[in-house]
Amino acid sequence: MKKLLLFSTLFLILSGAIAQEQVYQGNYELAARFSPEKMRKMVFSTAVSPHWLKKSDRFWYEYKTSDGNNWYIVDPVRKTKSSLFDKDKLAMEITKIMKDPVDGQHLDLDDLKFLEDENTIRFKIKGTEEVLKKDWAEIKEKNKNAKDSLEKKTFVFEYHIGNQQLVEITDAEEDPKRLSWASISPDSSKVVFAKHHNLFWMDKENFLKAVKDEKDSTIVEHQISTDGEEDFGYGFSGRGEDNVEVEKNKDKRKRVGVLWNEASTQFVFTRSDDRKVKDLWVLHNTRDPRPTLETYKYAMPGEKEQSIVYLYHYSFDTEVLKNLPVGTFKDQTISLWSTPAPANARDDDFRAATWLGDEDEFYFGITSRDLKKVDIARWNLATGEKEVVIEERSNTYIDLSRPELVNGGEELIFWSERDGWGHFYLYGKDGTLKRQLTSGAFHTDRVERVDDKGRRLFFVANGREKGEDPYYEHLYSVSLDGGAITLLNKGDFNHSSDMNDGGTYFVNTYSRVNTTPVSELKDRNGSKVMDLETADLSQLFAAGYQFPEPFTFKADDGITDLYGVMYKPFDFDSTRKYPLIEYVYPGPQTEAVNKSFSARLDRTDRLAQFGFVVITLGNRGGHPGRSKWYHNYGYGDLRDYGLADKKAAIEQLSDRHDFIDKSKVGIHGHSGGGFMSTAAMLVYPDIFKVAVSSAGNHENNIYNRWWSEKHHGVKEQISPKGDTTFVYQIEKNPDLAKNLKGHLMLSHGDVDNNVHPANTIRMANALIKAGKRFDFVMLPGQRHGYGDMTEYFFWRMGDYFVQHLLGDNTPPPVDMLEFQREKAQTK
Repeated sequence: MKKLLLFSTLFLILSGAIAQEQVYQGNYELAARFSPEKMRKMVFSTAVSPHWLKKSDRFWYEYKTSDGNNWYIVDPVRKTKSSLFDKDKLAMEITKIMKDPVDGQHLDLDDLKFLEDENTIRFKIKGTEEVLKKDWAEIKEKNKNAKDSLEKKTFVFEYHIGNQQLVEITDAEEDPKRLSWASISPDSSKVVFAKHHNLFWMDKENFLKAVKDEKDSTIVEHQISTDGEEDFGYGFSGRGEDNVEVEKNKDKRKRVGVLWNEASTQFVFTRSDDRKVKDLWVLHNTRDPRPTLETYKYAMPGEKEQSIVYLYHYSFDTEVLKNLPVGTFKDQTISLWSTPAPANARDDDFRAATWLGDEDEFYFGITSRDLKKVDIARWNLATGEKEVVIEERSNTYIDLSRPELVNGGEELIFWSERDGWGHFYLYGKDGTLKRQLTSGAFHTDRVERVDDKGRRLFFVANGREKGEDPYYEHLYSVSLDGGAITLLNKGDFNHSSDMNDGGTYFVNTYSRVNTTPVSELKDRNGSKVMDLETADLSQLFAAGYQFPEPFTFKADDGITDLYGVMYKPFDFDSTRKYPLIEYVYPGPQTEAVNKSFSARLDRTDRLAQFGFVVITLGNRGGHPGRSKWYHNYGYGDLRDYGLADKKAAIEQLSDRHDFIDKSKVGIHGHSGGGFMSTAAMLVYPDIFKVAVSSAGNHENNIYNRWWSEKHHGVKEQISPKGDTTFVYQIEKNPDLAKNLKGHLMLSHGDVDNNVHPANTIRMANALIKAGKRFDFVMLPGQRHGYGDMTEYFFWRMGDYFVQHLLGDNTPPPVDMLEFQREKAQTK
């Protein structure tokens, strides 16, 4: 009897243990329901993007719903919104002319723009009829043996809004060919470019020849420089080309990033001496017929060999090219600023890049290598001298933004974090501080518009409205003469604004991760003029979509408020225990936490559908949109600074929610998130059990100097002799390889020329030497973003978490059915 009782008790214990260890299968079907291919058919326009007209406050926009495209014209003064045309009638008229069937619901118009009278629109539609290319006669003349050169006919139409008449333009000029190497002057009379590492220019007549045929032997080019050489040339290098392509393109014209004066008589640009910067390589294994090598210059942190940047000026009047003496700091960088584009220039065919300044001077920034010293300077063309206007200094790195010139250039608006928060300051032209325009414990982010006549600054800021997520952005205004700040788009949402040039009206789109985006029109005082659109998410909800849930928690210090978003399976069962996955990016330039509704679901919503609770969350040091203390928290500790906060979130959320199983925690991230997710496995190996780390910069000592030295810090040392050197030291993921306990999948693209594959290969090397089991997925032919293998990687990631977090060890079929069935099988 005792034996029977003992057996029964043991049976019950084992039964309970088995029940507790219930295995759930990964829900591949639910994840497949929200693939990018399907999302494009369920979610359409989510914001109104206005095209402001030049002669009035009117604008037009295109908006797509499940009923098709619609085009509207809005008159803010009259408070009217109307269709640009009756799309059914227009489709009928188009069909008559093209002889191709078109209907209103599926109307698709290319390159729509208003003509100068602002009562006529022009657009294009590509038909099915094949015709000889317009330049066929020239092609035949150059090559008597040339075969017929056919192309689909492009129809050009003009539609008069007033009388609703459609006309085909049969003699429309062909669109100017976009030549990437051409830096065109504002009056279109001159074009600057580089060739064989030197600086050239040609006039309009010869440029039009090049538009027709870049190899035309009659093109006249004027050479400006003769001292250009490889890695110290005047044009942009062929970054992204392999050595075969570099050789093939060596005689082609290259672009020079020049900024013109308005009169088109002068230009300025920077030139980099990269001759001593060391080479780096990636191997294109999948190139046909042979693998090829790609060689490029890549400066790493702490290295002595860095780019030396020079500032040049050229005048067509004097025909003199000058290297301007602006050297201030060793290994300095120079920021040349262009004049901001007006809002109503969006539909222009061409707009030259002009320098920030006037005919007598232009502005630029000079930054020290350690980014702790910044000078806002201008070059005086009359005196030939540099004039320092503002000096900015800090014990950590300085973020620099383009200043805004106002009052005819007699004043400038400058953004600074000098008091610990990002704010705007008004300076006189002589560098005298007139007043601080904004102040307080909140972050101003960027200038939206400056009303020079009304002396009012319109700007975007966050963290000012109490009781809101401090990352929610709003539009504000403040007088340049001082005074109170005015909030222009109230509401506990994240707002995105697009203001016209006069600062009289703006389109405001707002949402949260858990609300449908709404667009409205407001005036300069923040009063609503009219509602415009509400995004059509009907098909998304019909497929079973549910909004995620924002949450807050305390950082590891128990004081700092942090913010995140929780994504649950759409078939969520509150009685279940779910593994938790963190999708992470450490910053410091951003946090991977959505604040507005987004239809990009792969790493959050869709990953959760396998059967996980997925969270995204901030960490101290992870975002520039708060205080400078918050942003710089990880300065000097670029490996570990965010991990304690990621751990704190797991502890607090599992205490709040019974459905979270804190014994099964996964983590995933890409790039900096790839680095962070692996670091989490090594620093807290008993907390994080599974990681999928893609394209991670696991050794920031071999990542690019600009990001790594900025956010981690580099120490400038000056010897008694006055020599300046830079010292860089950082902790790396491979240093902790011996700590790995859980399941780790590393992944990288083999031609990633941003975060070099060596980062992941070195991590793998350290794990092998430490005797650790792990998985490695190399994606052939892929750069940093994984390109056309993104979807393949998603399913491999899903497999990994399903196996190691859900415990579903049933091997999926070799054929990735959920991925393959999205593609039509044509063979």
